[in-house]
Amino acid sequence: MKTSAFLYPWDVVGDPDAPARIADLGIGQVTLASAYHSTRALTPRHPRHRVVTAEHAALLYPPGELYWRERELRPHAAGPWAPGDAFGRAADALAAAGLDVHSWVVLAHSSRLGADHPETSVLNAYGDRYPWAPCIAQPRVRGHLVALAAEAAVRPGASGTELESCGWYGLAHLHAHDKIAGVPLDDTAQYLMSLCFCASCEQGYAQVGLKLAELRARVRWALDPVWRGGPVGHPGAELLAATLAFRARAARELQESAVAAVRARARAGFQVLLHADPRPDRCGANVGVDPAHILGVADGVVVPCTAGPGLLDPFAASAAPRTPHAVLAANLTVVSGMGGRPEALADDAARAAEHGATQLRLYHAGLASDVDLERVRKSGAVG
Repeated sequence: MKTSAFLYPWDVVGDPDAPARIADLGIGQVTLASAYHSTRALTPRHPRHRVVTAEHAALLYPPGELYWRERELRPHAAGPWAPGDAFGRAADALAAAGLDVHSWVVLAHSSRLGADHPETSVLNAYGDRYPWAPCIAQPRVRGHLVALAAEAAVRPGASGTELESCGWYGLAHLHAHDKIAGVPLDDTAQYLMSLCFCASCEQGYAQVGLKLAELRARVRWALDPVWRGGPVGHPGAELLAATLAFRARAARELQESAVAAVRARARAGFQVLLHADPRPDRCGANVGVDPAHILGVADGVVVPCTAGPGLLDPFAASAAPRTPHAVLAANLTVVSGMGGRPEALADDAARAAEHGATQLRLYHAGLASDVDLERVRKSGAVG
């Protein structure tokens, strides 16, 4: 089964042994970050450093000055964690080791955008901003993300791309020093806390017959029992159903526009995949989608499967009659310290294949320990 491993440029740049080490896993492809959010990452084998702190969302290559000059919202270049064309240098080194390189582009997840332009962020029912979560219903945000997708995806040396966070982001976020787990939130509560109440969303809700002030009051009323330790009030499911059509439409518009912009800029045969979850109400890195729709837009999906392969089923059911050549990639964490099971990779890959997976993704070859990488290499599951 064709397999790709995720990497950051800083896993490769400055480490001459990295390309051969990755190729020795038996994989044929690397999914290399070209636009990424802020993070703190371990580099356990790098000869120059052990921890890389990416201070803000950034392009990991030099942004095109002419491309961005007339645009209102602009991305930032990386700091010392990925100077210059870090993506290009890493891609060249990986290609020299015989590895196919695809870009990895994170879109609607940027605390830097939220800091520079607070009005672009999701505004919840209580008036709180989520600076990491751009509101994709806002036309200028959507235009920015589409432009970002096109430039960051089609980098020299890349033969395809994977678009992450190409949809709604919400409350759930691995924030620094996160302190929001004191009250458990089920899926409906997470959804209600992720609803946006900005002016663009007000227009969207109006199109489905909802008034913003009334909706805000009803969401607060439904969530009120949660803060006292109880379940979401009974209107919660109704509010989810009432607002989902607008939010799904906004996500579809972004996804269709982003994929079209990438294809318009890329050469023929350039592969475009989306990180996705088959439930349209889901927010985050693996955005909620309608499986039948998304497989008519992108060349396939990357689906989180570390907790089990069940999320593949709706995509497999949609792909079989309509798009039999769609890529259904099962994303499996192989970092033991992050809940991965590299020792069970062969079994997990086999189960994913039974549920329709045609490819594997390994998260994350740069973060994994030597022991975890050795387990991957010996598993016989990759190729």
